[in-house]
Amino acid sequence: MPQKNRTVKGALGGVLGLVGLSAVAGLLVAASVTPVLAMTGIAGSQALTIFEDLPANLQVNRPMEQSTIYATASDGTPVELASFYEQNRVPVTYEQINPVVFDAVLSSEDKDYFSHGGINVGATAKALVDNLRGTDDRGASTITQQYVKNVLIQECEQEADPASGTYADDLQQCWADATNAVGAKGIERKLQEMRFALQIEKEYSKNDILLGYLNIANFGGTVYGIESAANYYFSTTAANLTVAQAATIAGMVQNPNQYRIDRPAGTWTDADGVGHNSEADGYAQTLDRRHYVLDRMLALGKITQAQFDEADASPITPAITQPTQGCVSAGNVARSAYFCEYVKSVVLDDPAFGETEQERRDLLRQGGLKIYSTMNIDIQSAGAEVMANTVPANYDNQFFGAAGISLETSTGRVLAITQNTTFSETIQGDQAYTALVFGTDKAHGGSNGFSVGSTYKLFTLIDWLEEGHSVRETLNGSNRVFSKFKCGDDIIRNTTKIQNFNNAGGSTGTVMKFTADSLNSGYLAMAEKLDLCKINAVADRMGVTLANGGKTTDGSPAPYDILGSKYISPLAMAGAYATVANGGIYCTPKAIDRVVDADGKDLPIPESKCSQVISPEVAATAAFALQGVMNAGGTGNKANTRDGVPLIGKTGTHESWGTMMIESSTKVTTAIWVGRSEGQASILRQSWGGTALNEMRYQLARTMQGAANNIYGGDAFPQPDANLSKQVLTDVPSVIGMDTATATATLENAGFQVVVGAPADGPAGDVIVAQDPSGQAPSGATVTISPSNGQGTTVPDITGQPKAAAQNALFGAGFSSISFDNSCNPPNAVVASTNPPANTATNKSTAISVTCQ
Repeated sequence: MPQKNRTVKGALGGVLGLVGLSAVAGLLVAASVTPVLAMTGIAGSQALTIFEDLPANLQVNRPMEQSTIYATASDGTPVELASFYEQNRVPVTYEQINPVVFDAVLSSEDKDYFSHGGINVGATAKALVDNLRGTDDRGASTITQQYVKNVLIQECEQEADPASGTYADDLQQCWADATNAVGAKGIERKLQEMRFALQIEKEYSKNDILLGYLNIANFGGTVYGIESAANYYFSTTAANLTVAQAATIAGMVQNPNQYRIDRPAGTWTDADGVGHNSEADGYAQTLDRRHYVLDRMLALGKITQAQFDEADASPITPAITQPTQGCVSAGNVARSAYFCEYVKSVVLDDPAFGETEQERRDLLRQGGLKIYSTMNIDIQSAGAEVMANTVPANYDNQFFGAAGISLETSTGRVLAITQNTTFSETIQGDQAYTALVFGTDKAHGGSNGFSVGSTYKLFTLIDWLEEGHSVRETLNGSNRVFSKFKCGDDIIRNTTKIQNFNNAGGSTGTVMKFTADSLNSGYLAMAEKLDLCKINAVADRMGVTLANGGKTTDGSPAPYDILGSKYISPLAMAGAYATVANGGIYCTPKAIDRVVDADGKDLPIPESKCSQVISPEVAATAAFALQGVMNAGGTGNKANTRDGVPLIGKTGTHESWGTMMIESSTKVTTAIWVGRSEGQASILRQSWGGTALNEMRYQLARTMQGAANNIYGGDAFPQPDANLSKQVLTDVPSVIGMDTATATATLENAGFQVVVGAPADGPAGDVIVAQDPSGQAPSGATVTISPSNGQGTTVPDITGQPKAAAQNALFGAGFSSISFDNSCNPPNAVVASTNPPANTATNKSTAISVTCQ
């Protein structure tokens, strides 16, 4: 065979320019075209002019090729997740095709292929005569001409819009235009085919043209190319086709849809409704066509008599491998269909893949892309397994759902997306199936997001620190009506008492304690000292958007915003916590590592941007507080992996129908949501498989984060900033001598909580006689004040007084238990001392001892 073999890329790429017909071409036209045109009344002098006036350039565009999304296995090898195509085509090189295929095709379609110059003069002349008679010209075209015809069909098909209502009709018209054999249009089409064929033969080797033909040809339905035909009809490859299989497939090219063998009921039905070329008749027409191909191979010496006999005697036995496209097939690989759908949405949404939605859709389904996703198959597999074993796909027909997301903190690379349902775009009415990706947003999977509960408290914590407050500052976190908040210069009033989870009463405590306990009233106390609009702006700055595409700062702020009422995707929340774990650097989520086009060239991919959105000091101190959530006594302790990797985390519960668990090492963040994807049916006090529905999040998070820790590890979090974690002391006003109401107001206005303790000895009336602490105390600490019990008095100074006068003075001060020493009996004795001493404050019931001199 002439010239060296080239790959399919060389055979199908480039622009062919016609720089002039050779003398041989001119002779061929004169010999075959001119006489036939003369039969139509066209003078011979006009024939060459008509031929030369036809378009001279054929754009041999790359045929539609399927695009494939890959994950990466632990050993670094790519794992195919899903393919997308308009036409099921897998291009192969010359060496990847069994030579018997070439023999079968050329023996039956173009036995003189390697000796002609692109057109068969005699056959072409006959075809043009048949055209004038209105008869078929099938078989007249050389392989080169058939290749030209297929290229023209492909070019037309690539311009058709799959989204249009006439797509099927448009494709049919592409085929009709390229195969028109009747009248002037048929003559022009055949002449154009010849002109292109002559030029292609000058530009490419015979092997290249033959390879291009076998990679572009249709073999029935959406099966295109020899490799896909071998895969589909016989569950094998082009390299491993037998003589009988090769002859069967080679026979199909003459009439692909009539000779296909994937329709047991038949490829066509007669007027009586009887199916023909069916499983029942042994695919009789295809069998006859195969016999013809084998006979030609034998006659030309391409196979032996023994090979012919064996192949010809064998029945046609299809072994159909139904190709699957789209993300539903990714469900077979670590249940990764929802991850696949997220990647697909990025391709269809991002301008990196085309300026318009249609361009991006065409590129995915026709461009032969290899899309290498960021998915870590080990984390994905671990998450998929625990999801399948823990969370039912349809617990009670009330939209019970769950989603898990893991991403790399330092890059934003999404490592896993799991979900409790099965991916399907077609199954309706069964809540165990859905195409919605719960873990992402409307633009990347269709979900409207969920109320994220107390995981949103992160942004109050960040704002608290950015305002210079300490996590060891003490506040009054007792549950009450928090009535006054602010947004800039606006005051927002609240008259609702917002409950703590399990109706806990709350208490005085530090921000560290509020965070570990996820105390709503504690965070409301913090928010009263902050700005609600700034809190929502922190979320916006940390990459959080509403699942519908809106901003967290949209609309009027409300006090309950800080408790997570906004509808946000788990992926967005994971990104915010990853920011804390990454020293305050936020990275936009990234689903694609690399895209290679059909030529093996790397294409630009969506850019992942990382930027410092909170200071390292604030991030370190927030992480310090969030570690308490994962420690003993913290609300997230049940999700602790206990593998030695330091973790931060936060729990969240929205009302009774939604729960979250987010945890992170310095390397990987995992976010879990479990709840109602629609409706508000409670998941509290219900269980499945021995696990409470509202606690399933812990097992899911622990398993996925544990898998990530096993692969990525994790470092110790930085030490908190000294100023942001210091014990804050404040001067405590002295309220001794004030009445109870005045003392209480004075202390509360200074930011302290007040408890009225047991009465203490003091004068009659409402007067504070003791307080604890005094001097300095932590901001927000509780001060105990003690009002007088009215039983207090002071020992009078009776020194120098005679016994009678001294006794009267003590009785007058309220003392009733008085004893005089014998030294006071002489008539001239006067008081020398008392016990307790003079001026001592004490209770009136205190016994007084008097000594005289």
